[in-house]
Amino acid sequence: MRTGQQPSGHGFGSPGAAPRATNTDTVWGRATGKVLAYIALTKPRVIELLLVATIPAMLLADRGTVDIVLILSTLFGGWMGAASANSLNCVVDADIDKVMKRTAKRPLAREAVPTRNALVFGLLLGLASFLWLWWRANLLAGILVVITIAFYVLIYTMVLKRRTWQNVIWGGAAGCMPVLVGWAAVTGSLSWQPVVLFLIIFFWTPPHTWALAMRYKEDYKAAGVPMLPVIATEEHVTRQILFYSWAMVVTTLVLVPASGVIYAAITIVAGAWFLLMAHQLYRSVRGGAQVKPLRLFLQSNNYLAIVFVGLAVDSVLGLQTISDMLS
Repeated sequence: MRTGQQPSGHGFGSPGAAPRATNTDTVWGRATGKVLAYIALTKPRVIELLLVATIPAMLLADRGTVDIVLILSTLFGGWMGAASANSLNCVVDADIDKVMKRTAKRPLAREAVPTRNALVFGLLLGLASFLWLWWRANLLAGILVVITIAFYVLIYTMVLKRRTWQNVIWGGAAGCMPVLVGWAAVTGSLSWQPVVLFLIIFFWTPPHTWALAMRYKEDYKAAGVPMLPVIATEEHVTRQILFYSWAMVVTTLVLVPASGVIYAAITIVAGAWFLLMAHQLYRSVRGGAQVKPLRLFLQSNNYLAIVFVGLAVDSVLGLQTISDMLS
């Protein structure tokens, strides 16, 4: 099987974009370039997941009601937390970012920002995120953000990422945390519904990331990162993608009783669509055909967005839930 060539995509977890080129011969140009470099440290595209995941969780927690002020406040605090984690990740991964073509233009890889400054920037963002969420929501939401940052940087980036092919599986838990933060911001506690949302993203992360890693496996290999596509055959990788895709779709159905017919219909159709794509990739690999795994990567972004937007609409309308219909 030969992996087709395709430009890098956009979306959750997509390669961080380098800041737009500026004229560094002027004071304004240098200042603009520096600001863009700090923005790039936060990996803005990755934070899109925060928006898609947090809002539906908050709307589900307060079904039928939309508290705009609380939602915006939580998103801002969550954004600072995600920006903190991403910035600290750039500090730890600066050495391998220089080796990989996909990340060679990140700020620390090209020395656009001093490492010490990036470290302080990340830590201050994390502190601000905790204090903001404690003030605007509650202590639990602030604590969950701190746990997210610590897990992503200390467990995933510093331990798992370079030591095991399961880095994506367990490290992806950090990306699942926004739903818990959003639910906690509304209720001040946790329940089974946000845990299901957590698991949906947890099972979504491996197919999403491994599809990208199939395209950039030589980069990961050169950097010494044992991503599954680096150490296993492509047939094995796509089989694992298929397994986690099924787990993800089945998990979305667990939430149906707590939602209405809109979410139920959307998640069934979207799930069938995504499974069809995952099976097509697996069959193509087994058949030795040329494939473009980035297609699955890009469509995984669309899938998660469709499911969570469907949940948000369903929650805002506050129609009768499936469990109420059956009772």
